[in-house]
Amino acid sequence: MTDLTKKYGTMVFSDHVMKQRLPSDTYKKLAETIKEGKPLDLDVANSVAHAMKEWAIEHGATHFAHWFQPLTGITSEKHDAFLDPIGNGTAITKFSGKELIQGEPDASSFPNGGLRATFEARGYSAWDPTSYAFVKDEVLCIPTAFCSYTGEALDKKTPLLRSMAVIDEQSKRVLALFGKHPAKVTVNVGTEQEYFLISEKDYARRQDLMMCGRTLFGAPPCKGQELDEHYFGAIRPTVNDFMKELDDVLWGFAVAAKTKHNEVAPAQHELAPVFCNANRAIDENLLTMEMMKLLASHHGLVCLQHEKPFEGINGSGKHNNWSIGSEDENLLDPGDTPEENLQFLVFLTCVIAAVDDYQDLLRMSVASCGNDHRLGGHEAPPAIISIFLGDELSDIIEALAAGHEAGHAVRESLDFGVAVLPTFDRDTTDRNRTSPFAFTGNKFEFRMPGSSVNVADANTMLDTAVAKALKDFADAMEARGDEPFEVAALSYIRKSLSEHKRILFSGDGYSEEWHEEARRRGLCDFTTTADALPSFVAQKNIDLLSEMGVLSETEVRSRYEVKLEKYNKLMNIEATTMERMARRTYLPVISAYATKIAKGITTVTDAMPAAGMQHERRELSTLLDGVSAIYEGIDALSELHAKAKACECAQEQANCYAHEVAPAMDRLRAAVDAMEPIVAREYWPVPTYDDLLFYV
Repeated sequence: MTDLTKKYGTMVFSDHVMKQRLPSDTYKKLAETIKEGKPLDLDVANSVAHAMKEWAIEHGATHFAHWFQPLTGITSEKHDAFLDPIGNGTAITKFSGKELIQGEPDASSFPNGGLRATFEARGYSAWDPTSYAFVKDEVLCIPTAFCSYTGEALDKKTPLLRSMAVIDEQSKRVLALFGKHPAKVTVNVGTEQEYFLISEKDYARRQDLMMCGRTLFGAPPCKGQELDEHYFGAIRPTVNDFMKELDDVLWGFAVAAKTKHNEVAPAQHELAPVFCNANRAIDENLLTMEMMKLLASHHGLVCLQHEKPFEGINGSGKHNNWSIGSEDENLLDPGDTPEENLQFLVFLTCVIAAVDDYQDLLRMSVASCGNDHRLGGHEAPPAIISIFLGDELSDIIEALAAGHEAGHAVRESLDFGVAVLPTFDRDTTDRNRTSPFAFTGNKFEFRMPGSSVNVADANTMLDTAVAKALKDFADAMEARGDEPFEVAALSYIRKSLSEHKRILFSGDGYSEEWHEEARRRGLCDFTTTADALPSFVAQKNIDLLSEMGVLSETEVRSRYEVKLEKYNKLMNIEATTMERMARRTYLPVISAYATKIAKGITTVTDAMPAAGMQHERRELSTLLDGVSAIYEGIDALSELHAKAKACECAQEQANCYAHEVAPAMDRLRAAVDAMEPIVAREYWPVPTYDDLLFYV
C-alpha cells in the first residue's frame, strides 16, 4: 500500500524543506520575516533563492514564475528559464534573490480600473514568503503580490494580507484587556468547493457552455434531483478516477484535501480541505480550481465551476468557513458555558456588529454575474445578509440585549432506539442551510460566495469589518476610566447587541415572509450584481477601508470600475451567444422539423383525403407558434442588448443588463426550451440536460 504521508508536500518548498536546506541563520531570519513581519534583507533572499532553485530543479523545474492574482480573479504567471548562457556555447542555472523577491509584469494589460494607461505599463510583483512556493508543470511558482508603479494594489492578495494584519492588530488589543499577549492572531479559512463534471464530448457541442460556462438553453431533464439519490451517493467510476488523481496532485502541493462526495444535483460534486491560514487557503483554493479543470480532461470530462450551469437544479457555491485564533485558542470557541465566557461574547458581539454595519459591503463582495443566478434558490442562501446563531446562543444574546441573566443550555443525549447503536450528546443547536452567515460551533460559515470566485474579496471585507468592530471595542475599553473592565465590557456588549440584533435570523431564508420582514428591519436586499456594486463606493465603506489601511479610496474606486466592467462584459458575451444560438442553432432545426411535419400532413392527405391529421396539425401549429415566439424573443433581446451597449455610464449599463436584458434573455430561453420536448430527438442540435447530467 502506498504511504500517503510520503506524497504530502513533495512539490512544495515548505517550512520543513526550508529547515532542511537553508543554513540555520538564514532559516531563522526567514522565519522571523514570515512569523513576525520583519524585513527580508537581500543576502537572506539570495540564500533562499539558491536553495529554492536547487530544490525546484531536483523536482523537474526548468523555469520560475511569479504566481499572482490580478483583478481578473484567477491567477497569472510568466515563465522565465533558470538557464543563463555564458557565451561559450554553455550555460549555467541562475536564480537570484532579486528575481525571487521582485518581478515586473505589465500592469496596463490587466484590469486596473483606470490606475494604469497603456503608456504607463510598469507594475511590480513581490514575493509573499507566508505562502509556500511550489513546482507545477516544470515551473517553480512563487506566490506574489502585485502593485502598480505608483504603489496601488492591483491584485486580490495585497488587500487580503492588509486585512489580516489589521485584524491581528485589533484582536491583540482586545486580548490584552484580558491579560493575554499572543504573538499573532490569525484568520483561518476552509473553502468547500462545489463543481460539476460533464462529458467532454457533450461540452464541445454546446456553444453556451464553451463561451459562458453555463447553459443558456435547456429544458428540465426527465429526472432531476427530486429523488435525492445523488447526494452522498456512490461515486461513479469515471468520477472516482478523477477524484483520486486530484487528491494525489493536491496532496503533493500540500493542499490538505480532506472530504469528497457527490452533491445534491446530478453530476455535481464537492471537495473540502482542512482549515489553514486564510492567505494560504485562498492560494490553495485557486490552485485546486486550476487542477480540477486540467485533470478533468485526463478522464474525458470537463469541470464546470460556474455558479449555475444548469437551470432548475442546485447551483454551486464555495462555502467560506471563517474563524480567528491565536497559537493557543480559537477566539470563536464558546466553551461549555458561553454565557460566562466574556472573551467569547466580546468577539461574537464584534462579529455581529461588523456584519450588521457592513452587510452591504459583504453582499457586494460576493456579487457576480454567475452568483445572480444562484442566490436565493436550490440550497443557496438568499441575497439578504443575516446571521444564524442557533438556539443556545440566540437565547444568550436575547437575554444580554434585554439586560437579563442568560441561562445555561443542557446537553441532551441522542438515542437511536437500538441497543447496539451508540448514544451521544446532541448539539445544542440545529443547522440552518438557508442562512448566509451561520455559526457552526466554533466558526462562521459564509455560504454566499459562488463557486467560481476568488474568495479573497469576501474575506478581505469580512476581516476589515470585524477589525473595525474590535477597534471600537478596544477604544471604548481603553477610555473607560475607573470602571472595572468586566462591568464596562458587559455594558458595551448589551448596548451593541440591542443595536444590532436586527441582523439575527433563525427562520426560513427562502420564505416570502422573511423578505418582507428583512425590509421592515432595514436590511439590504440587493438581488443583482448591478444593485450590489454601488455599495462598494458608498462613503461609509470607503471610510472603513481607508481608516483600516486595507484599500485607499483610489483603490476602492478602481475595483468598483473593474467589477462593473467584468459584469458588463460577461452579460454582453451571454446576450451575444444567446442571440446567435437561437438564430443559427435552434431556429433552423425547429423550422426543419416543422417542415417535415407539414410535408407528412400533405403526403398523407394527398394519399387519403379523409384523414383528419388533427394531432399532426396541432403539433405543427405549436411548432410554428414557437418559431414566431423565438423570432420575437430574438428581436426583443437584440433591441435591449443594443440599448445596453449604447450606455456610456458603466453603472447605467449594468442596470440595463440586470433589469432589462436579463429578463429578455429569460423570455427567449423559455420560447426555445418549450420546443425541446416536441422536436424529434434526432433533430435536436445539442446535448440535452438528460445527456449532460446522466452520462455514463
